[in-house]
Amino acid sequence: MLSESCVCVCVCVCSPEDYFTHGSEDTENSKLRFRNCQTLWEKMKADTELLQDELNRKILDSLLAFIRKSVSTFQRGTDDWASRMRAHEIPTAALVLGVNVPDHDMTFQCLSDQLQQSVTPFVVSVQATECAGQSSLNNMMQRVLERLMGTSVSVGNEEEPEQRSTNVNQKRVHCSLITLCNWYKTVTKKAASGTASKKRTSVGKDMQQHPPIVVIFKDLEAFNSRVLQDFILICSRYVEQLPLMFVFGIATSPSTIQHMLPHSVSSLLGIELFQSLSCTQHLASVIDKVILNSQFPFKPSGKVLQVLVSIFLYHDFSVRNFIKGLQLALLEHFHSQPLSVLCCKKEAALVHATELSHRDVERLQQLPSFMRYVEEQGPQEQVELLTSDDHVKEVCQKLLKDLHKYHKNYYPILRCLHILTSSLPKYPLGKQIRELHISLAMMAETVSHFPKCFSDPLKCASLASAQSDLAAAENAAGEDLTSRGKGLQKKTDLFQLQKTLLEMKKSRRTKKMSPFEILRDQALEFIDSLVRSHLAPPESQPLYEVCYYSSSAVLRRHLNATPRTSIQTALSNPYHYLKNENLLAEDGTVSNAAPDICIVYKLHLECGRLINLYDWLEAYATVVSAAEGMDPDSADFGKVDELKHARFIQAVSELEFLGFIKSTKQKTDHVSRLTWGGC
Repeated sequence: MLSESCVCVCVCVCSPEDYFTHGSEDTENSKLRFRNCQTLWEKMKADTELLQDELNRKILDSLLAFIRKSVSTFQRGTDDWASRMRAHEIPTAALVLGVNVPDHDMTFQCLSDQLQQSVTPFVVSVQATECAGQSSLNNMMQRVLERLMGTSVSVGNEEEPEQRSTNVNQKRVHCSLITLCNWYKTVTKKAASGTASKKRTSVGKDMQQHPPIVVIFKDLEAFNSRVLQDFILICSRYVEQLPLMFVFGIATSPSTIQHMLPHSVSSLLGIELFQSLSCTQHLASVIDKVILNSQFPFKPSGKVLQVLVSIFLYHDFSVRNFIKGLQLALLEHFHSQPLSVLCCKKEAALVHATELSHRDVERLQQLPSFMRYVEEQGPQEQVELLTSDDHVKEVCQKLLKDLHKYHKNYYPILRCLHILTSSLPKYPLGKQIRELHISLAMMAETVSHFPKCFSDPLKCASLASAQSDLAAAENAAGEDLTSRGKGLQKKTDLFQLQKTLLEMKKSRRTKKMSPFEILRDQALEFIDSLVRSHLAPPESQPLYEVCYYSSSAVLRRHLNATPRTSIQTALSNPYHYLKNENLLAEDGTVSNAAPDICIVYKLHLECGRLINLYDWLEAYATVVSAAEGMDPDSADFGKVDELKHARFIQAVSELEFLGFIKSTKQKTDHVSRLTWGGC
């Protein structure tokens, strides 16, 4: 996983470890950073996959129960009229997964694995792209049969006799459901007699007799509706011979089935709806598990997290791509920050702090957060921190302990604050009404939510001591709120409400505070002190740069691709990507040693709307001749030979493929220019 992503993201052909160590003076530091990065990468991957399984468990269990129930109905073969009518329907699970299409593959893979382990070995998945073409129905049949039977299937004449041999060991078999019926009978007989393979006999005892055939349509909306209708009609004729079941993967709405299938077709399906967890809830779980976790040392800054969430909300709602962006931030952090060797578990970080080299100590002293820390110390301590490497290492250990303690307290208090404030009502009727509800409703909401906060793993003595006081305040709050609410219920217009509020405010100044008001103020002061002491910004902590990645612009540039800008940069300034000293040139010019397409592109920028191909070729030949070191006064300088002609044609074809020019009917020996200006 790490090696593939390094190659894809960093556009390098070397190994990930070489990528970290390339151009680095401290090889040991780079190797250690790579190992730390790889460890955190694998932990992030494992944690997110485990979380994905936990989130999908409920809906997958419901799907498995539905399939088992359908199989048992098929096997019992009851004779009552309702069961017989139901038997002519194909059990179909409509699985609504949401618009986050990139995340669907993992869900379907997990579903297929669980079905094969506990229900049936006959599970096949198809996608719309696999069933495209003129013979779409034949392609769909072929894909289903090949993946079920594990053999090649030929698409021949549909009128071929039914008695054709369907031996599963035959290299190619006829593409029809009759073939599948005969194959299914043969396989189930072998399974019943105990001669089938371990895979076939690994299912439960109640499924060995007639294990269902489950066909999963991953992207229902993308299928051709006519092809899907024909496939369902054909399958419905064999429901008495084959225990077929369908799973429809739906990205938009269950009404898609009604739009794609007429009643005559949908009536052949026994549809049951299953709704998966929304992608926003899934993302919240990932953030809580991976980011808001003191056990995971790497942290994205607020701006970086904002970039990732913005891409999630405005592009594809894909949690999988969000995790990839987070992994990219992890990779960039460990590659660009030499002190990321300290970004690991507390015990390992303290050990690495004692092994810092002199160069690492200098880097540490240059960190802005460490410089602020030095400025806050006394004169003697400042001298020690700027001159003694051993003292810096000791202080570094202390600051790392403080940073881990900060994270250990920060996230539980943040969750507590979220619980207290997430469900508070918002009233847009003016400042007075907001003040009323903040002073009255907020306290009731706060008291009701405190038990959730105390279930948090944070063990805080001050929270425990305040719990009993707030519990006592709840009764007083109820009485006080009831008495005030009765008076306010009589006032319906805004003028009377303002008058009542002013009277309450005036009486509050002279009236002695009630027990509820005293406890309310104490609770708010307690929460305020808790927030101020534990929820300071991460940037205020010394050495926060070790764990926090804050280069949001770099991450945005990687994730929000701008192909046109990249292409024009590569063509106008090839040195930007190739890093070849021979390609260095003044601004606005291209070296004559540049690739042919760069020379042709630069020359085409000097032309108008129509470009004469012959003039363009001569200009190209002149530039190439200069690059080859030919004498400008010689007769062959700028002469067009076959090789230069072929190179020019290839470069022009590449420009046309990239969309910069196109052929025109106005003049046969001209091309039309399509782009103007730069990015």
